[in-house]
Amino acid sequence: MTTMALLGIDIGKNTFHLHGQDSKGHQVLRKKLNRSCLLPFLAQLPVCTVAMESCGGAHWLARQIGELGHTVKLIAPQYVKPFVKGNKNDFIDAEAICEAASRPSMRFCSIKTVEQQTLAALHRVRDSLIGNRTAATNQIHAFLLEFGITLSIGPAALQRVPALLDDATHPVPVRLKSVVMRLYQEIQGLSAEIKDIEYELKQQLKEDDAGTRLLSIPGIGPITASALVADAGDASNYHNGRDFAASLGLVPRQYSTGGQTKLLGISKRGDKHIRQLLVQGARAIMQHIDKRDDALGPWVRSLLTRRHSNVVACALANKMARIVWAVLAKGGQYNPHPNV
Repeated sequence: MTTMALLGIDIGKNTFHLHGQDSKGHQVLRKKLNRSCLLPFLAQLPVCTVAMESCGGAHWLARQIGELGHTVKLIAPQYVKPFVKGNKNDFIDAEAICEAASRPSMRFCSIKTVEQQTLAALHRVRDSLIGNRTAATNQIHAFLLEFGITLSIGPAALQRVPALLDDATHPVPVRLKSVVMRLYQEIQGLSAEIKDIEYELKQQLKEDDAGTRLLSIPGIGPITASALVADAGDASNYHNGRDFAASLGLVPRQYSTGGQTKLLGISKRGDKHIRQLLVQGARAIMQHIDKRDDALGPWVRSLLTRRHSNVVACALANKMARIVWAVLAKGGQYNPHPNV
């Protein structure tokens, strides 16, 4: 019997389509299984390489399959799509996964741990709560503006809402007062929930050695460090810092042809949340860049004399991402004076 070397699994919510092939690429298995039968079936197979798309439920399944002794590889869906032949169906997708995984230059995703997935879930909930709070705040600003009441931007101004509603010089209908106060109380509740989640993120970060070391990097606080640990706790998948920065979309997008090199704006690939956090951290550094005496200070000040501050912020975020990779891949902490 031909030995199966590579098994591609197209993941579904309840059904899974399997395509197995030998070392020469010939098909040796084609099977459809439901969720309850998948792991028992894989437990009976000889040890092989199992490839899947990095999608919903893939990381949990990868950990379960890895415990059975198989080598698991996760591939980003955009790298599988070019290998789909003909019309799309689940078996063809599983075959395309095998084809993509067999390429020697293919890039694979790291399998996230339980702790990383927990951190990622907390960040997603926090982002959702912040979005809801922003929407409610904008509604209060808009409703009050219709009655001639203007509020400045910021949480401090929002605290004036109850007093403004009771001010006789700004007549507001009683029913509108009720609506605005309901929004105001909703904002207070959302802010409390956000603080609770941030406390959980900080507590979990304290238990992670890599996250603690990331806090030594300028511009990176607990929120950014926990997001980086959740997304890129294992830096071994990247050959160098530039590859890691490129995975976050912080390098120029290239469109070169005919021997002519053309660089555009940043590519904005990868995790948008982490890219935003790094850019915000870079802007925080730039606010007090005239007081920095480490290696970043002269470099940023020199860039600001030649480029717009937005460009400098992205360049500094790129450098921060490279420092993050060095800290994660090589260990240790950020040294602000490497030559001293």
